[in-house]
Amino acid sequence: MVKIVEVGPRDGLQNETAPVPTPVKVNFVNALSESGVNEIEVSAFVSPRWVPQLGDAEAVFKNIRRRQGVLYSALVPNEKGFERAIEAGAGKISIITAASETFNCKNINTTTEGSIRRIRPIVKRAQATGLQVRGYVSTAFWCAFEGRIKPPAVMDVVKKLVDIGINEVSISDTIGKASPEEVCRLLDCLLPILPSDQIYMHFHDTYGMGTANVLASWDYGIHSFDASVGGLGGCPYAPGATGNVATEHVVTALAAKRAAVTVDLRQLARARRLLDPYLADDRRTMPPDGSPACEACEFVRGDNCCQRTQPS
Repeated sequence: MVKIVEVGPRDGLQNETAPVPTPVKVNFVNALSESGVNEIEVSAFVSPRWVPQLGDAEAVFKNIRRRQGVLYSALVPNEKGFERAIEAGAGKISIITAASETFNCKNINTTTEGSIRRIRPIVKRAQATGLQVRGYVSTAFWCAFEGRIKPPAVMDVVKKLVDIGINEVSISDTIGKASPEEVCRLLDCLLPILPSDQIYMHFHDTYGMGTANVLASWDYGIHSFDASVGGLGGCPYAPGATGNVATEHVVTALAAKRAAVTVDLRQLARARRLLDPYLADDRRTMPPDGSPACEACEFVRGDNCCQRTQPS
């Protein structure tokens, strides 16, 4: 059985420039609840000063209609965020770190080791309340600032998360540059230390490789994937990165592999249309020429993107 974590309400909306009204977000989550996805990452309990689009996390959680069998989760950056998530009724929390020191410093204002120290008490408190905890490992393949991230750096972070009690890890291609070959190389390293049912793959589609990377992961026995309806998404601290792999594409591709996928594509489309009046029309597949996502690429040639996605 495939598990789909719909991250559109959080990761999908966090980088949007135009505000999406709270009632629209509530209706969006409610529509996603009817689609058959296993989990919805509803919002993040972060400072509105840094991520204004998610400043209404409490209000969204308070007003959504919860469907039996769907898990409603939230990203928390620190203990204060954890307390807000508990009060709002989150059924699961996610914490975040990265395999890139530079990205950690820009994204959460601390080093990788500092992020682990920050996460440890959150995990302890979550375990005491019976809440599930997932750990995001961002920049698991490439970083907009450091370029290619080698598997040992990712394995080191994953081991630290497991050591503090996290048993579900989302391996994130934050700038969307990973190739299927890179995905397979990393999974070759990870699967001996972490069972496949504890690994979720989180792909962005900046270079159009998201669906291919999902299929490569599936062939390795990974059955759990993050995705965002309509390919919404982006990260404020990963310049040049564009949206997540689209939930519709993931569902269609895995169904073609005869995977057991229970998600209703028509209901996903209905959910996505609720956002249409509020989202920018000029979505890009490739990052803007000269962005840090390109400058960190080994194939960059001057100021123009050469559109290469795989190592030769």
